[in-house]
Amino acid sequence: MSFPLMMAAQQSLNTEPIYKFTNTKENAIVGVDNQCQTGTCWSFATTSFIESEIIRKGGKAVDLSEMVNARIIYPKKADSYVRYQGKQQFGPGGLSHDVMIAVQEYGLVPESVFSGFVNGQTEYNHKALDATLEAVVKATIDSKLNESGNDWKNGVEGILDGAIGKLPTEFEFDGKKYTPVSFRDAMKINPVDYVSLTSFSHHPFYSQFVLEVPDNWAKGSFYNLPLDELQQVMDNAIDNGYTVAWDADVSERGFSFKHGAAVLPTDEITKEELWTRVVPEKSVDQAARQKEFDNFKTTDDHLMHITGKAKDQNGTIYYMMKNSWGTGNLYGGYQYVSKNYFQMKTISIMVHKDALPKEIKKKLGIA
Repeated sequence: MSFPLMMAAQQSLNTEPIYKFTNTKENAIVGVDNQCQTGTCWSFATTSFIESEIIRKGGKAVDLSEMVNARIIYPKKADSYVRYQGKQQFGPGGLSHDVMIAVQEYGLVPESVFSGFVNGQTEYNHKALDATLEAVVKATIDSKLNESGNDWKNGVEGILDGAIGKLPTEFEFDGKKYTPVSFRDAMKINPVDYVSLTSFSHHPFYSQFVLEVPDNWAKGSFYNLPLDELQQVMDNAIDNGYTVAWDADVSERGFSFKHGAAVLPTDEITKEELWTRVVPEKSVDQAARQKEFDNFKTTDDHLMHITGKAKDQNGTIYYMMKNSWGTGNLYGGYQYVSKNYFQMKTISIMVHKDALPKEIKKKLGIA
């Protein structure tokens, strides 16, 4: 982030930052967005990640549509909910692999082609849409509407057309004609090149398993690594010009969008003391991480985009994280995540497979 942008954000909040960050590695991104009143962080974070991938691969910066992924995925989620007879979560949430499903099957489009705004809207608000879709799928099961064919599915499509927009089949961008698939290919994005990883000891390491979080409606598989090796992947990626889509618990007292940081304070630090000084953090190991996942103290809350590294005034390393809650904090929408917080509160990450250290890639059997 540029110094003027940082200062403008600080002045607008009239707040002096307690943590003094110096950026040490900044990988390319397109600007900070705002998901507004929607549960589509999974699309905002992963779309931002893809935008950075396009730049990393030598392309120019392109603002991609986030809502096209929601438009593709919502009917799939509705179908899955009905097929499982309502025995799974239905809602707006998702994970990074949902975006890759959409990109694989449909493609990519720029924001200028499909904004997701209808009827003159300028801010997203999906509260009514989410309630309507939930009512439809529940009514489909309760009234056995699926026994009569696919009319209920056509109803879902019509609701989404009205609330988000009809999917484009072709478009013009920068003077050239594309389909979503040809645009994806022109941007050099191949969804099969991206891998999801996690670190939990209730499954064997160096294997894949279906991660047990409610938003994993698609039953996507994740590679499982010991915590120290997940950390190695993270550092290797950022240090070598890659960025990372990050799924984490953000309901912790040490996660503050306002203050632009995420830290893991020790139990002795009171609520009143937090954000008055740089505080000591809890140490983290595999057992502590697992315990907090097992007892639901670590939950699947929010997806974000990690783009670089920084140090605080004491030389402690943090990750630069681009959120999707607008620019109204100390750092213009960015937050700085401590390594301790990352280790304890990460649910999963997505990276390009080439961002993995060679030895770890070999252990996972990834070509």
